[in-house]
Amino acid sequence: MSHIIAFCESKQGKLRGVAKEILSAARAIAKDIGAEVTGVLVGPPIQGAAEELAPYGADRLIQVSDPLLESYSTEGYAQAMAEVIRSESPVAAVLFPASALGKDLAARVAAKLDRPLVSDCVELKVEEGHVKALRPIYGGKLHLWVTIQSDWGVISLRPKIFLPQEVNGKSLTIETRQVALDASKIRARVSEVKQESGATLDLTEADLIVSGGRGLKGPENFSIVEDLAKVIGATVGASRAAVDAGWRPHSDQVGQTGKTVSPTLYIAVGISGAVQHLAGMGSSKVIVAINKDPEAPIFKAATYGIVGDALKVVPALTEAVKKAKAE
Repeated sequence: MSHIIAFCESKQGKLRGVAKEILSAARAIAKDIGAEVTGVLVGPPIQGAAEELAPYGADRLIQVSDPLLESYSTEGYAQAMAEVIRSESPVAAVLFPASALGKDLAARVAAKLDRPLVSDCVELKVEEGHVKALRPIYGGKLHLWVTIQSDWGVISLRPKIFLPQEVNGKSLTIETRQVALDASKIRARVSEVKQESGATLDLTEADLIVSGGRGLKGPENFSIVEDLAKVIGATVGASRAAVDAGWRPHSDQVGQTGKTVSPTLYIAVGISGAVQHLAGMGSSKVIVAINKDPEAPIFKAATYGIVGDALKVVPALTEAVKKAKAE
């Protein structure tokens, strides 16, 4: 039987939400190929990982641990993944999340194994035995179906698109796998991790996002975005213009050169909606745009639009939400 291998991403000893998404996506196409779904965890063992992932369609879970894999490194993790993939022949597909880590690792693994890579995909299907992946092109203006003609390839999936689906209740045990790592080829290693103070949920995993742009006129006015985000339980994002101006850290940037997000609700405050920004948030389920320019491109992508001064509209919206929650 062939295998669909799904990389289950973790961070600081905890599984990330994308791990469940990747397994669910793998299970959805496995039935059309007649393949087994194998989840792979790399790094320190995670307590309760088998129980947490069991409902999402994995037939097996493989854990690869080694002192050289205590912290993420592209070269170390790529060696580990390549060894697992080689041992699981025949392979039907290898899936990664299109997160910052996943994009980095998927490209290295594809190159290492001389396989095609289809990145940032938003849909998968199987036709005539071949896996096909839909991915945005031209900054999200078009979508292209890509067919993997070889026996298998590497595919990265955009977070928050493939929603986790519980498909069974069977129990799983984790198979510990030893791999031969070449320490001389791990040229960069993490020596220390510093957590940003006040850090919130990563944008790529957030279900609600409020982003601010140049229309806020200055960093001091981001407080109204933060206030609204706090009231509705959202994560704060920013446009490239706001980040380039030094108003927000790069970790907050949404867009083609920042993070790609797909929340249920995306509120764009004072963001014009350049194609680079739309490429990073265009797949959001509901988009609310607040901008004083009625011709701003963001309104073409918006589900709902408010034409007005963000400095007046957002505080009023925040108060309205507070009032509604109090009733």
